[in-house]
Amino acid sequence: MVDGVSIPAVRDGGGALTDALLETAIANWQPRFVANGVDASDFVHIVSRLGRWEDWCAAWCAAGTDHGALGVAARAAGHDRSAGEHLARAAVYYHFAKFLFVHDREQALAAHGRAVAALADASPLLAPPATRLEVPFEGTRLVALLRTPDPTRPQPTVVLIPGLDSAKEEFREVERAFLERGLATVSLEGPGQGEVEWELPIRPDWEVVGEAALEHLRARPEVDSERIGVWGVSLGGYYAARIAAADLGVRATVALSGPYDFAAAWESLNPLTRRAFVVRSGCTDEVDAARRAADLTLVGRASAIRAPLLVVQGRRDRLFSWREGERLVAEAAGPAELLLLDDGNHGCANVTYRHRPYAADWLARQLGAESRPIPTLGVPHA
Repeated sequence: MVDGVSIPAVRDGGGALTDALLETAIANWQPRFVANGVDASDFVHIVSRLGRWEDWCAAWCAAGTDHGALGVAARAAGHDRSAGEHLARAAVYYHFAKFLFVHDREQALAAHGRAVAALADASPLLAPPATRLEVPFEGTRLVALLRTPDPTRPQPTVVLIPGLDSAKEEFREVERAFLERGLATVSLEGPGQGEVEWELPIRPDWEVVGEAALEHLRARPEVDSERIGVWGVSLGGYYAARIAAADLGVRATVALSGPYDFAAAWESLNPLTRRAFVVRSGCTDEVDAARRAADLTLVGRASAIRAPLLVVQGRRDRLFSWREGERLVAEAAGPAELLLLDDGNHGCANVTYRHRPYAADWLARQLGAESRPIPTLGVPHA
């Protein structure tokens, strides 16, 4: 039993778990996978057949291929809405195939390419559709997906920032929470994330990344340049706070399960997360990575946050202590609120109903979004 969820154990003939890395993946991430688009039955079916971490990527890719085939068939039959749903789900499965599979670059790259392609195919079929953005940045580009509830005029907009192992492919359900409340969404991948992870390493100074992204967004006709907020999860919560601490005109910020000082958590990180940080930060080994982790800190910066701030933390977070969020709220100079969830795990993925609607309502209020009418089905006459 992990985070209140029964996990199928993978055991050898003698009853012992066969792979510590596989056990770590299963024990830590089922709630997150399901909260972000993986079918719960699929998760159980896939992981119950695994005996080695080395088989993880291929198994999730096979499941992604199944969902992608459903999308192709639905589109051929003229059911574009269903096709978009199937293809977006395929993208999530491919993403989770490679999300921490950093020891096998060839497999990870192949799964990554399938994730990007599946989401590209899904994007025009989503409701509302997604537009791919490429933001010029330091000789290369940052990648984002823009969705808006009303393309006819500028909308208040939320920039969504992934963490160490998440990416834009994982954000459909997060986007929906904001879109339904009249907010446009921009799912942004920066250094060390998604499509950009292969070109730029993780960096601590996300105010530089944020400045480039915000400048690009403010030139878009879909974006209300005066009403932009930021939401970030896990390490993305730290990135969001760094942007909030800079004078970049962000109206409000949500930091979900982010660290205040990444180095403080380094020794307690699970081996998969630690290995992913080594690779995605461009470090040579764990000693080098521990030094880089010390650069990811809000010391001396949190007090510069003056716009409204909502920090969401779970007491049962095994990566970053809820005390990190408490410290951020205490040091922020502007109005700041801590939403502390007693049962929440990392990312509070096991209790999304307690924070996603709350954060979406909070940002809608801070950005002055117009309430969206709830669609109703016609009632036939007797």
